Amino acid sequence: MSDFEIAEKARSFSCSPYSHYTVGAALRTKSGKVYMGCNIENHGIQGLCAERTAFAKALSEGERDFESITVLGAPVGEKAIDECTPCGYCRQFMSEFVDKDFKVYTRQGDEVREYTINDLLPHSFIF
Repeated sequence: MSDFEIAEKARSFSCSPYSHYTVGAALRTKSGKVYMGCNIENHGIQGLCAERTAFAKALSEGERDFESITVLGAPVGEKAIDECTPCGYCRQFMSEFVDKDFKVYTRQGDEVREYTINDLLPHSFIF
């Protein structure tokens, strides 16, 4: 199963009763293990994005060496065809645990887009 297929599967577990926008992430470690994450909303302002969910799962199981994350998002019931990049909070969060060459994959239609975390967050608090 590709990381895009895993991210799509993760989208199916989204808890998004307020935004109705489902996001899935597939976080790949350098050893090849993949952790899924989905967005989880609540009444408060502190919901969890898919990227942070995947990282929390991996970190809580002792993972520390990450290679890439693949992110897909779209309204409930729609195919993820528009690019969905990590939000600013997720970019800063991820930068705490990855090197500046960590890859972020998204998709615009059928076109795969590749970024490094440094591309998306060139002036983080860490680097």
